[in-house]
Amino acid sequence: MWQEYLWNGLTEAIHLIVTGDPELVQITLRTLQISFIAILLASIIGIPIGVVIGMKEFRGKRLTKTIFTTLIGIPTVSLGLILFLLLIRNGPFGFLNLLYTVQGISIGEALLVIPIVVSFTTSAIESRDIRLRDLAHTLGASEMDTSIAVLHEALEPIVLAVVAAFNRAFAELGIAMMVGGNIFGVTRVLTTAISLQTAMGDIPLSIALSIILMTIVFILTIITRNFSALINILRREG
Repeated sequence: MWQEYLWNGLTEAIHLIVTGDPELVQITLRTLQISFIAILLASIIGIPIGVVIGMKEFRGKRLTKTIFTTLIGIPTVSLGLILFLLLIRNGPFGFLNLLYTVQGISIGEALLVIPIVVSFTTSAIESRDIRLRDLAHTLGASEMDTSIAVLHEALEPIVLAVVAAFNRAFAELGIAMMVGGNIFGVTRVLTTAISLQTAMGDIPLSIALSIILMTIVFILTIITRNFSALINILRREG
């Protein structure tokens, strides 16, 4: 019966996790490495762009915000295909040799989540009280000091934006499959491994990989909530 089949798969999956199956550990660590690099790149690029869009008034601002907001929902397979065509040997960026590499996946995932970081950061900056900016200018603060003050006030939603971006990158499949190629021991990550092992009928390993994927996302969410609570406590005490 299907209940017994599912139970046996779950039992074997837990056994793989508890015993620290080498393949399981390798895939998990590689996925974390790729996602953290992607988020670092996305934060370095996206947060400053979001701050500028949120604090400055310029022609085309509404259109710029609309473009980034629209790009949040871009299908990962579509972006993966675009990147594949750009990175193949005969493509415009083929000379970089990024196709079927962890670096290529990281860059692809960074491009995927930059719109999330930019849009959420922009909204966070714009939601801060405009009087804070006016007060900073009145007190003689420079543009840089004003930006830092507003950024400090918007820290919590920006952190949440980065976490949302991480979850999107960590759980995506299209880019990892098309740019990485799902090569064993080289570019295989949690999502591509789940897809492959399920197709091969290795249900226990698929379940184990899924449990790890969901557990990491859950733990990160809990940490973020505690971080947000800590920020609120520090602000009240301050």
